[in-house]
Amino acid sequence: MSFTYYTYDRKCDAPFAKELNEEVNLYFKRENISKSANTKMLVKSGMLLLLFFVPLTLMLTGVVSQIALLYVLWIIMGVAMAGIGMCIMHDAIHGAYSRSKVVNKVLGLTLNLVGGNAFVWHVQHNVLHHTYPNVDQVDDDLDIPFLLRMSPHQPRHWFHRYQQVYVWILYAFATLFWVTSKDFVMLNKYRERQLLEVDKNFLKHVLNIVSWKLVYFGYLLVLPIMLLAVPFWHVLLMFLVMHLTAGVLLSIIFQPAHVFEGTDFIKQDQEVAIDRSWHLYQLQTTTNFKLGPFLSWLSGGLNYQIEHHLFPNICHVHYPKLSKIVKKLANKYDMPYHLQGSLGGALKLHYQQLRILGAD
Repeated sequence: MSFTYYTYDRKCDAPFAKELNEEVNLYFKRENISKSANTKMLVKSGMLLLLFFVPLTLMLTGVVSQIALLYVLWIIMGVAMAGIGMCIMHDAIHGAYSRSKVVNKVLGLTLNLVGGNAFVWHVQHNVLHHTYPNVDQVDDDLDIPFLLRMSPHQPRHWFHRYQQVYVWILYAFATLFWVTSKDFVMLNKYRERQLLEVDKNFLKHVLNIVSWKLVYFGYLLVLPIMLLAVPFWHVLLMFLVMHLTAGVLLSIIFQPAHVFEGTDFIKQDQEVAIDRSWHLYQLQTTTNFKLGPFLSWLSGGLNYQIEHHLFPNICHVHYPKLSKIVKKLANKYDMPYHLQGSLGGALKLHYQQLRILGAD
């Protein structure tokens, strides 16, 4: 079955969209700065890559061999893994890191280096999630079959009444599922949907995923098992600890941004027209939240989720400034602008929404 591209009503918020784009463009022109990465972003990228590969080098070369310190290094790598995903690859695959397509493509491959796949992510995130957030059976960020009910339009099972409790365990294992099977599952789904001609290039994409997975597990699991002077089960446990660290960090940043109490959900059946504008729907289904200095630095601007959804082609380092423009115009045109005062507040609303969905 081929994929249906739904359409939005472009006319109903045309004045808002026009003024928003004009003010944002005027900001960059007035400040005489690029919409792409700046020096701070380059420094951050270098630091995150060093935080991932330096600990790995220290342990593989035997500079660090004490078991307790090895676990600390793997935790640091988990933090860096999350940061690479939220900052470097995320901006690059959106084309926001650089004006050069080559630079964006190369930096997008950092996702492959930490176990994911840039092409599959592009389809799931750029093509589907950003275009149709919270649209059931289209936005695959909502699609965690059977285990979770992330939309009121999904089937409910009795155990979903507890999902707000056990979801945090699933979130912790999210990246482990990602590097082992998720890319293959999603690629097969896109083949069945005949999305972006995946069905015509399926074997090429499978070989690409397999090749990168072999590289990933080779340098991050096989080499440590061979070279570290610890029992192999310690390496497996350290690998797991790294993924649990990354999974928790990624989930607490990504998940509250769209599934929160008060958000909107759409179920599209046969109708191909969504009864509102794209800008309005992004605002209805997205929330910002404030973070402390470190998490704000690490999150790649994803706590400014509204600005990211409205301007995914602009590097995240500019979002704090753009948020003032977006909020001002949202108030002017009487459009929603969701903002939570803290990460705890955002997670509370996420918890409450999961509880509501499980009890419905």
